[in-house]
Amino acid sequence: MSHQADLEVIRRGAHELIVEADLVRKLAKGKPLRVKAGFDPTAPDLHLGHTVVLNKMRQFQELGHHVMFLIGDFTGMIGDPSGRNATRPPLTPEQIAENAETYKAQVFKVLDADRTEVVFNSTWCNQLGASGMIRLAGTSTVARMLERDDFSKRFAEQRPISIHEFLYPLMQGYDSVAMKADVELGGTDQKFNLLVGRELQKHYGQEPQVILTMPLLEGLDGVNKMSKSLGNYVGIHDPAEEMFGKLMSVSDELMWRYVELLSFESLDTIAGWKRSVAEGQNPRDIKVRFAQEIIARFHDRAAAARALEEFEARFRHGEIPHDLPEQVIEVPAEGGAIGQVLKSSGVCPSASEAFRMIEQGGVKVNGEKVADKGLRLPAGSTYVLQVGKRKFARVSLRVVP
Repeated sequence: MSHQADLEVIRRGAHELIVEADLVRKLAKGKPLRVKAGFDPTAPDLHLGHTVVLNKMRQFQELGHHVMFLIGDFTGMIGDPSGRNATRPPLTPEQIAENAETYKAQVFKVLDADRTEVVFNSTWCNQLGASGMIRLAGTSTVARMLERDDFSKRFAEQRPISIHEFLYPLMQGYDSVAMKADVELGGTDQKFNLLVGRELQKHYGQEPQVILTMPLLEGLDGVNKMSKSLGNYVGIHDPAEEMFGKLMSVSDELMWRYVELLSFESLDTIAGWKRSVAEGQNPRDIKVRFAQEIIARFHDRAAAARALEEFEARFRHGEIPHDLPEQVIEVPAEGGAIGQVLKSSGVCPSASEAFRMIEQGGVKVNGEKVADKGLRLPAGSTYVLQVGKRKFARVSLRVVP
């Protein structure tokens, strides 16, 4: 594969490449690049948002490069302040060790285990000692740290910034020095930290790494970054049927974002899907193909087939029309009240009638009977509403701008 073809693979889905000319020079040397991505084990489970970067690492492997999966067992004790409006509580060494073990088990659902070097940054960070940390801190300034958006906002709003948080970008940058990284991957919210790595490598006499930032994947709500704490995530260890249902609930608009960032299908194939939908094909058909691809990746093909059968049994075999047009309904940030959603969709003439039908057991959402009149449906997802045996609606809930 030519360097130009390599560049096209590397650029696919990426947000920013800093500096492309540097990458071209590195590729021209004909040696495998040392490609780094770090994950702090702050939670035990990985979700599809994490795999945006992991997928790109897998592509580097397939191009013949050396991939290093860094588990931040040392930096995890500091807590990454990226995107935070408050100090992140540090984890205990025991929590970090436990989470790190589950990370190792999960990443090989995406990465080739035989071509992945798993490293822990405590290996070199613990060796720095107090004097080493002071020397490292001396490479930057408070003014430089305050250039970072989350720090500058907190400073302007007089929110506390702990001194140890300033160490985080420096420690992440020092990882690049210790690992002699040629390329570092990260989400767009990591750009400041990644740039610190380039500066520190120059300081230590190394050729600076190339930075490749990947977009942050929106969660099922279509608004916030995918996060387990927000409940808008698809975990890579979710049961196949649950994973399938979650992916089918994604709105038609957000579906393309998921396909472009997570599918391994070719760009030509995805472009063909878009043309088909523009010509009238039901977007649901694309969601099915995409959901099956993801489930086969994290479970197997048999599980993907069973998940589809279970979904079909709940919807098609329950005589729910699969070609319902999608209605967009605006709701508050806290979600849509079930009575109001049923009324707005047209399946109930009023909220009071909706509550009466709920009391009689005549309302279903995505095939599940609704018993709670206080139910709120989260924004950002698509729902199939059913009242009685013959009234159906397919709605996509959006937050009121």
